[in-house]
Amino acid sequence: MNRLARLARRFADAALQLTLPLFDLDVQRAPREPPSRAPSPDRARQAEGTRAIRLRSQQLQYKLRRSRRRTIGFSVDEYGLTVSAPRWVGIAEIESALDERGDWILRKMGEFRELVARRERDAIQWEHGGSVPFLGRRIVLRVVPQHRGAPQLERESLAISLPPAADSRQLRDLVHGWLQARAREHFAARIAHFSRHLGVQPSRWALSSARTRWGSCTADGSIRLNWRLIHLPERIVDYVICHELAHLVELNHSARFWGTVGELFPEHREARRWLREHNEPGE
Repeated sequence: MNRLARLARRFADAALQLTLPLFDLDVQRAPREPPSRAPSPDRARQAEGTRAIRLRSQQLQYKLRRSRRRTIGFSVDEYGLTVSAPRWVGIAEIESALDERGDWILRKMGEFRELVARRERDAIQWEHGGSVPFLGRRIVLRVVPQHRGAPQLERESLAISLPPAADSRQLRDLVHGWLQARAREHFAARIAHFSRHLGVQPSRWALSSARTRWGSCTADGSIRLNWRLIHLPERIVDYVICHELAHLVELNHSARFWGTVGELFPEHREARRWLREHNEPGE
């Protein structure tokens, strides 16, 4: 590969992100050509909205969206199944595509139901006696009016000073600030540790509050890490940091990139699988 081709490849991958696994699928079947006369707006609107279909003996609803796209696409999230289709594709063809991908759709919907149930079980109660995940363990929130100063970690509890009239939002904001400060400290130490092994350092790094990615690396050597990683076990934090640092050497997801990740963090496959199964940076 000549120098120009290498540069083109590098800038095509200018911002590689370790994303949350969003369930999305395009059906790359060639839809029939649009009719010479497009359907009326009223007819197109009637075709949109919530519809029902029976897949593999299961009754489910889906939201149909019409667009200018040329393929039929499916996406599954916490709100259910959404189908995006060209305006000229009929309902029969859409439901035929749904039937073809029925196993994938039902599997992903089941995975999302499990994810939502786990989030509900682990939801943080922003009150005295509630608990918050911190580096893989849960610490109890203790609102102590007589305590003075910043929140203080005492073994498995966090002492927090708030006036008696404080509400849950004030508690949450104070704890979030404490968690972000701990994230800066912990991430900085681990970046320094793994950078020494790699022999390369990021040009700079910063915390992010992204909802759909754990980390990212750009072509200028800048790294961003989601502060909510501080909730996760230390080994998972280390994996995400190693993943982004490896992009300083290989700005792609090639075999050489994964080889670099493996040198820094040999258990990367297990950590990657764990992240897929615990896809939940949000409160």
